[in-house]
Amino acid sequence: MVRYLCHEQPDLYDFDARVVEARPGAVVLDRSALHPGGGGQVADRASIECAGERLRITGVQFDGGRYWHVLDRDALLAIGASLDVHIDRAHRLGVARLHTVTHILNALVYRDMEGALVTGAQIDGDGTARMDFDLPLVDNDRLRALEPEINEIIRRGLDVRTSYVPVEEARGTAGLIRSASVAPPPTEDGLIRIIEIAGLDRQACGGTHLTNTAESLPIRITKIDNKGRHNRRVRLALVQS
Repeated sequence: MVRYLCHEQPDLYDFDARVVEARPGAVVLDRSALHPGGGGQVADRASIECAGERLRITGVQFDGGRYWHVLDRDALLAIGASLDVHIDRAHRLGVARLHTVTHILNALVYRDMEGALVTGAQIDGDGTARMDFDLPLVDNDRLRALEPEINEIIRRGLDVRTSYVPVEEARGTAGLIRSASVAPPPTEDGLIRIIEIAGLDRQACGGTHLTNTAESLPIRITKIDNKGRHNRRVRLALVQS
């Protein structure tokens, strides 16, 4: 994993770039501030302007060691072409809200339900998300009852901070890595990115987040499913005003 430019400059939404590789409907850029997705999070979206033509970037695909920016049609851009790139701020914000809220949910489940681990997650661009937990013996009503506390934490306005720790420290610290099967890959210099919600939670993550929980809309737990013998799937949605 590299340190994505969006990690280092989270407020960089408009930037210039150059095409270094191209195929019909996709380009590789010499620099990109888009989050490429991963870990259940969808990629950023953006628009590009090139020689008077405007195209949309609808996603990012990792292929052949390159991040291909997928276009909304099969245009073939020239290698070396200069682009103006504009990240979709509303989409980024919606995903960051959901990702931050899933950390709050994760923190409460881990705290109240014997350190239950995450077995899957999906954060979409439509204002909805889901998280799967290894909770074979937990009644679903206990999970539904977390909704008021999640919304109270949003209202309280807790700061959300980012830091990096050595990979061995992350692996050796209980609760920093919450997935039952995978962990965020380390950076090239052997560090793991940590997201901390002040006074509540601290865990490894490579996604995009808010800087304060109050930047989120409130949420509603829409459904809880039993997925197999062990998994409980919690579905939630942002409550649009």
